[in-house]
Amino acid sequence: MSRRLLGVAIMTTLAVGLTGCGSGDSSSSDNTLEIWIRQAPDSDSAKTAKKLADAFTKASGVPTKVVALFDDFETKLNQQAAQKQLPDIVINDTAQLGNMQTQGWLQEVDKASLAGGDALAETAWKAATGSDGKYYAAPFSAQAFALIVRKDWREKVKMEPPATWEDLSKLAVAFTEQDPDGNGQKDTAGFVAPAGTKRGYASWYASSLIYANGGDFIKAAGGGKYTATVNDPKTVEAVQYLQDQFCKTKTVNPGAVSNDTTVTHEVFEKGQGGIYLVGPYVLARFVNSIGADKIEVLPVPKGPSGGPGTLGEGENVYLMAGSQNKDAQKKFAEYAISPEGQRIGMNKDANGAIVRLPVNTTVDMSAERQDPRWKVFQESYAHAVYAPPVPNWAPIRQTSADTINAVWADCTANVKTAMDELNTKLTQELQSQKAS
Repeated sequence: MSRRLLGVAIMTTLAVGLTGCGSGDSSSSDNTLEIWIRQAPDSDSAKTAKKLADAFTKASGVPTKVVALFDDFETKLNQQAAQKQLPDIVINDTAQLGNMQTQGWLQEVDKASLAGGDALAETAWKAATGSDGKYYAAPFSAQAFALIVRKDWREKVKMEPPATWEDLSKLAVAFTEQDPDGNGQKDTAGFVAPAGTKRGYASWYASSLIYANGGDFIKAAGGGKYTATVNDPKTVEAVQYLQDQFCKTKTVNPGAVSNDTTVTHEVFEKGQGGIYLVGPYVLARFVNSIGADKIEVLPVPKGPSGGPGTLGEGENVYLMAGSQNKDAQKKFAEYAISPEGQRIGMNKDANGAIVRLPVNTTVDMSAERQDPRWKVFQESYAHAVYAPPVPNWAPIRQTSADTINAVWADCTANVKTAMDELNTKLTQELQSQKAS
């Protein structure tokens, strides 16, 4: 999900990507379809996006321009919106739908008239649904979360794959205390975690264990209304379990409470920790950087009070408002969800996939990817939980991250008290969104 983005690269990409464009400008005669994707411009994922755009151009005759950005992606979109210069297409997280839709940035998508729309998984369509029940995107990519584990370390400490949370904790302790890398130093951790507050990462990371224990942040109350449930005992139990890893067993990598995914990926690659709860987008990267025989993918164990469950996410193709290229927007969405578009986005087993799990049910993932570890992520998707279609999920995730991060950073903090206070804040947020 994260890579470093150099400031020079941002400015260069913007200068190249935005010159002569501006689909929201009615005076522009440029019919080039401008596509923004939330990826670092020098990344393999950006190259895959370019391949997809080029293949679409070859198939349709519509010229395209891909703008890949990572840091401050939403800020840049806000700037373009203020200038009425939104791109034609944005490929972005499913969780950003409410934020963009409430600002009037998105066109409604007619599912019935979208060629190939009937071949997409219903679960993926739910992630393209706004709080009003209408569709505001075409599903493009899906993912569920699982554990990427140092298999060589697990075998070194002579332990089986964890089947319970207690097993998982014991494995983390063994990785922390038994020198699994064999260098004679106590310099390894069990868990690596992006537990900082940037972009709500602490909440994002905790959510898989919350869902695996049958907990949640909010629950649907009917009629498009929701109730805050983050102080439910199952949710509290999950956050407490993680606080115990930080504070009692001390099995989380040092500095985790300040880290985002960019840093955490590198921590795992450097052999500073052995258990990473994460999505499939880093699998190929870790196979290359750590070694195919040294890592394994394991499902998130059911919690003691619920489950199974794990975070479900993905990317949608958003058709942005104000475009002068509406026919081309629709054509691109249809190509992106087609079997051909999905296969290009999957990029086989190589690094740089922008389609993690295909949303087109006619695409056989096993025929495209030979690495069997992808199957664990695919199986986990069967019980994945997406962010609910509230008007704006972003402040709910961020507020939750601030509280969860605080109880991990402060070992004297009472988790139940903190979650009660968070429940009040989420109730107020839902009220402000007229969603309670």
